[in-house]
Formats: sequence, C-alpha cells, structure tokens
Amino acid sequence: MQPEAVVFDIGNVLIEWQPERFYDSVIGPDRRKVMFEAVDLHAMNDRVDMGEHFTDTIYATAETYPEWRDEIRMWHDRWIELAQPEIPHSIRLLRALRSKGVPVFALTNFGIQSFDYAATHYPFLHEFDRRYISGHLKLIKPDPKIYEVVETDSGIAPGALLFTDDRADNIAMARDRGWQAHLFEGPGGWADRLVTAGLLTESEAA
Repeated sequence: MQPEAVVFDIGNVLIEWQPERFYDSVIGPDRRKVMFEAVDLHAMNDRVDMGEHFTDTIYATAETYPEWRDEIRMWHDRWIELAQPEIPHSIRLLRALRSKGVPVFALTNFGIQSFDYAATHYPFLHEFDRRYISGHLKLIKPDPKIYEVVETDSGIAPGALLFTDDRADNIAMARDRGWQAHLFEGPGGWADRLVTAGLLTESEAA
C-alpha cells in the first residue's frame, strides 16, 4: 500500500539530540559520566515530555542536587545547544513531500515550552500538516495510545501511515499497530525508503 501520509519523529531525525555530547564539550566526558550516574537527567526530560513545565521541572531537579545545580540548569538555559544542529537532508525530504501534496505529520516526544522554543530556532517545525506533541497529549512513545491518537485524529488507516524514528522501540510499536515504519539511521536511508514507497523520485529525494 502506498502511504497516504508520512510521519516524522524530530529528535535525531530532523534535529540532532545528543545531551551527552553537549556536556562532554562543556564539563568534559569524565565529569559528565559522574553527573549522569548521579542524576537521571533523561527521566527528568521524560517528565517535561509528558507535559510538566520545562523551567520548573529542570530548576526543581537542580535544587535537589545542589552539587550539580549549575550543570543541570544548563539543560534549560542552554537547551538549544543540546538540540542541534538540524539535519538538512531530512528537512529537504520533509519539504519535498509537502511540495508533492503528501501530508506530513510530526509525532514527537517533546515538551510544550521546549517545542515552542525550538520552533523559534527551527522554522521548519511550523511546516507540518499535523503535529502530535507528547507534552500536549500527556502521552509519550512508545505508549500505543499516542499512535492511536494519530490514527483517530488523521482518519488514516494504520497501514497507510509511513513513520520514521531513530528508536527501535518506537518503530516496533508502530509496526505492531500495522504502520509502515523505517528505523532512522541517517537521511540517506530514509530518502531511499521514500523513493521505494513511490512518494519521491531519486532526484526529489537527493
């Protein structure tokens, strides 16, 4: 079945998301490893992605770990440096699909305020036909309920949705629901999949 809509994850698909890399550059790999062992920063971020307030959640965590206060606050104060750079080829693919009239959706684990902040730096985040943002939905991938929201809201059958994500667990859940899915390991492979699906020509996907 040729897909009727294409669904993009955002982190590590359209924008690189490598917090460890940021902290390695700022405080050094050794100190970063100690901090990440002492503080579950990814769990903190999951709370933001579930809809808790971006600033309040991070600053409260920083106060809980005063020895790491300044470093934890960087997750908020220097957040755009954690979420960079954009992935140009992926953005070209998004725009190529839209230029051909293919509906393009975002399905992303992202906080409410952090997404709004990201959109001020990355205007292409305004270009989706529909956006399914975990913070607003209070559901995060790979919870099957967030995939159900996409199906119900869009009115598109699961088998007619083509989804890409960089996490194998998110892809596995999409496939369990009957979606077409592609594990994102780089924009080149994703471009090839869009060509194979009949959505773009090789020149359009370049």
